[in-house]
Amino acid sequence: MTQIASWWDGLELWVIGLPFIPQLILVMAVLMPLAIGIASGIDLLLARIFVLLGRDSVADATPADGAR
Repeated sequence: MTQIASWWDGLELWVIGLPFIPQLILVMAVLMPLAIGIASGIDLLLARIFVLLGRDSVADATPADGAR
């Protein structure tokens, strides 16, 4: 566990030592795909849960009595 903590500390120090623009590019290159992957995973998980619950169809936009 201390090896992982030591590696992580070294990585943090390296990123902090970079100028702002390379930091921004590096963080965006890592965080954007990670965030997209997490969001896609949550979307897929919720879609499967809704199918299991029978809530996968879209509700009608018109009122039930036909009035507008």
